[in-house]
Amino acid sequence: MRWVNLRRFKIKVFGKPAKILMKGMTAPEEHTHFLHSLLTNNIKALEVGRFNYNLWLRQNGQPVGDFFVYRFKDHFLLDTEKPAQEVIQEFEKLKLSLKVYFEDLSSDHIFLFGEGAKDFVKDLVGEVPQEMSFVQKDGLIVSNNPLRIREEGFDLFGDLTSLKGKLTEKDQVSQEEFEHLRIERIVPRIGKDLRAGFSPLEACVLKYAIDMNKGCYVGQEAIARVYFRGRTPRVLALFEIEGKAVEGEDILAQGKKVGTITSVSPLGKLALGYILRANAKKGEEFGLSEGKAVLEKTCEEVS
Repeated sequence: MRWVNLRRFKIKVFGKPAKILMKGMTAPEEHTHFLHSLLTNNIKALEVGRFNYNLWLRQNGQPVGDFFVYRFKDHFLLDTEKPAQEVIQEFEKLKLSLKVYFEDLSSDHIFLFGEGAKDFVKDLVGEVPQEMSFVQKDGLIVSNNPLRIREEGFDLFGDLTSLKGKLTEKDQVSQEEFEHLRIERIVPRIGKDLRAGFSPLEACVLKYAIDMNKGCYVGQEAIARVYFRGRTPRVLALFEIEGKAVEGEDILAQGKKVGTITSVSPLGKLALGYILRANAKKGEEFGLSEGKAVLEKTCEEVS
């Protein structure tokens, strides 16, 4: 079993049932309506004890944040890489007259994965949650999250007292190793591969991040325009790097720009980037300012 400390923030979102269902309300609870109308996935249909992955978009469809949204009986809990107070300040502006409230519940966060992780969780809380589900025990929340690195893994946060002395240093993965693993498995990250200038659909997140049937949300029209055009002109891909790659630099074919590097492994040799679909051929070699990039595979091959 391997484990890593993740720098994640937690935000409780809660409110009260609306006495009168106002025009345009998508749910009887104002906090449910707020999140459902803001985020890309189906919040209203989320069952207690389950969670899903969401993007937070601008009107133009550009991503500015992402959240794992956990459904509790009377509130939601957002798990995000974005600092909690920054999110809360933005949400306070966006809620307008809705009676929705936010609380910073950030805590340490550990992710377990690999052989033995499932047995560890069962010994710890007495059961193994199903995929995209979570359990609670004595203030500890354990969720089965297959999205972080495209394999079964478990998020543990809240009161981590019961973990004391049970995790060994030899099994700990560094932040650099975990980032390398994310890139190797083509998992797009907010602020890097999910950022302004690129549609989230080019990163192959449609299947798990966006509900095309939920109705309106911020950025919905921009996403729909890209979706109904058919295949995107660009696609996120994994490259093997020879020499040096820099995030934000151009990917070149015969001197012409055909893509952009978005993530570079801190351990070297691998990078993610968007490439024009017409150039997205396995084994194709591209130029960089101080090296070259060989296309290994696209996100469509692992999604």
